[in-house]
Amino acid sequence: MKHESHPTIHPLAEFAASLQWSDIPTTVQRKAEDLWVDWFGSVLAGQNARPVQSLARFALSQGPAQGPCEVIGQATTTSPMMAALANAAAAHVAEQDDVHNGSVFHPAAVVFPPAVAVAQSMGASGAQLMAACVAGYEVGIRVGECLGRSHYKIFHTTGTAGTLAAAAAVGNLLGLTPAQMQHALGSAGTQAAGLWEFLRTAADSKQLHTAHAASAGLMAAYLAKDGFTGAQDIFTGPQGLAAGMSQDANPAKLTDGLGSRWATAETSFKWHASCRHTHPAADALLQVMQQHQLQPHDIAQVTCHVHQGALDVLGPVVHPSTVHQSKFSMGTVLALVGRFGFAGLTEFDAHFQSPETVALREKVQMVLDSEVDAAYPQCWIGKVTVETTDGRRLQGRVDEPKGDPGNTLSREEITDKALRLAAYGNPSCTAQAQHAVAQLWQVAQWERVGRLMA
Repeated sequence: MKHESHPTIHPLAEFAASLQWSDIPTTVQRKAEDLWVDWFGSVLAGQNARPVQSLARFALSQGPAQGPCEVIGQATTTSPMMAALANAAAAHVAEQDDVHNGSVFHPAAVVFPPAVAVAQSMGASGAQLMAACVAGYEVGIRVGECLGRSHYKIFHTTGTAGTLAAAAAVGNLLGLTPAQMQHALGSAGTQAAGLWEFLRTAADSKQLHTAHAASAGLMAAYLAKDGFTGAQDIFTGPQGLAAGMSQDANPAKLTDGLGSRWATAETSFKWHASCRHTHPAADALLQVMQQHQLQPHDIAQVTCHVHQGALDVLGPVVHPSTVHQSKFSMGTVLALVGRFGFAGLTEFDAHFQSPETVALREKVQMVLDSEVDAAYPQCWIGKVTVETTDGRRLQGRVDEPKGDPGNTLSREEITDKALRLAAYGNPSCTAQAQHAVAQLWQVAQWERVGRLMA
């Protein structure tokens, strides 16, 4: 690492500015590559969603009409900021992008889009790109952990912490000094935003949150490069992030094992195409149904024993009116898993409002469980009680949902998932997507980051 110490520089700013690919352990490098390919599938799956198209039209209307940066899945090119905005919106709509449990934060959607756009604009190498992305993951995850559970009750952490994650990734690529990186994080933190209220009315805000975080973080880094100053104690100052957005902030989390504990490697993949809070219970229900050979018509009642965060986010969604809102309905997700063994994109599109799904959805309830709540957010335990129509009472439990680090996806599964998502987004581009994914696995060897889709 290149070091430039200063007594007033926050260690997180110094780390983010100094990180290089060679500093990162091999196992973490491989995990970063896994996350990179996984992210690409989510972008292609989301590119044609209505809210994404709206944000992309806005970005392209602001110009330039042509530029060095790719709007992934389209022939269009534009500026780094506008490409970052459009691609970040696309990454977060299919509900298949990664998540870090302890911070309840989706890093890929806000880290890779601005970093790719900037890398394309400056001709960075693949190794430079990936080092910057790891810097973004490490910063964003730690900010999310610092802000804690009270923050997540009101704020969408991916929108808030994500702004700082984007600034860290872009700032690393731009070669900011630690002092400049601190200014970038200050400017990113003052723009951090994203409220959960949109879920109550199935509004489009979730895609706006990632689009804003990616583009605002990018702006913060470029401004810092130009000498623009930001708050010097954005994390713990008396009117900073912790003071304004949390009741249980833990600033020690910002530097916990920095440089030795790699939070990037703790990040989970999403198997079902739904809010991560539904996955533990979904896997536990699947376990019960497989062990006891149950069919949907055998189920009289499903009780999901959940943590408070699940109640906060999923509780407002009672009668989902759109596909995206249904992905935040515990009953809908479990109904699809019960019917099809998997809650994927096509299952949601075709069946989220079907009579069979609704009938099963109405048999699902959530209750707060002290054990599950105490373990969260470090561990997301899935516990269900299934009452059958013939009077049995069956218990299911999953300590690590599919996709968690201890129950992770193989590279073959990640490739298959990415190609499945690409085919969902644009079936006519299957061959292009296959070629792109094969190349993406080699990112660390790229001399220059060019277009991801030919």
